[in-house]
This record gives sequence, structure tokens and C-alpha cells, in this order.
Amino acid sequence: MGDSFRELVVWQRSIELTVAVYKLTESFPAAERFGLTNQLRRASVSVASNIAEGYGRATKGEYIQFLGHARGSISELETQLVIAGALNFGSKELLKSTEHLCSEVGRMLRTMMKSLQLKG
Repeated sequence: MGDSFRELVVWQRSIELTVAVYKLTESFPAAERFGLTNQLRRASVSVASNIAEGYGRATKGEYIQFLGHARGSISELETQLVIAGALNFGSKELLKSTEHLCSEVGRMLRTMMKSLQLKG
């Protein structure tokens, strides 16, 4: 591992994902400020935060556990993006690119977890 979680491509992409979510939700209805907007933002922040926290833990098992939390947040985020799309919230372009980033980070997390588990 490197010197910092900041060197992890998955963490960098998860930060990009969070920025994309914030941009997407800027145009959501004001009535959603404490609803879907808040849920999407919190889930996206949770992804990068769990990657970083796991990296800083003492054992590989704890690290894998926190990567699992990040994957859970990705699933939550994917679900919320589907709901936003069904409600026609936000720009279709931004929604599509955010969904793509979400899928990419999810794949990266799965690969990373498998790799760590195989190293025993």
C-alpha cells in the first residue's frame, strides 16, 4: 500500500462521484432539500469516507469491512439515482454520468475487496 488513501484511484474516483452528486442535486426541487438531495449527498460522502477510514485501520480485516461499508453506500446511491431519474430530477446528462461513475466505483471496490481477500 502507498503512504496515503489519497493515492488510491478508487478514493479519487469516489471524490469525483461526490462532486458529481452535489452538482446533480443542485437543481433538484427545494422540497427535496431534506429528502432525496440529502440522502444522495450523504451516501456519496460515505463512500470516500469509508475507503479512507478503512485504509487507516489497523488490520486488513477492518479495511475490508470498511470497503464493504463503502460498497453498501454505492448500492444505496445507485438506488437513489434510479429514483431521481424516475422522478425526472436533475439533468439527464448529469444523471447518466453520475450513474456511470457510481458503477465504476462499485466495480473498483469489488475488485479491491477480492484482491485483499485473496492475499489472505
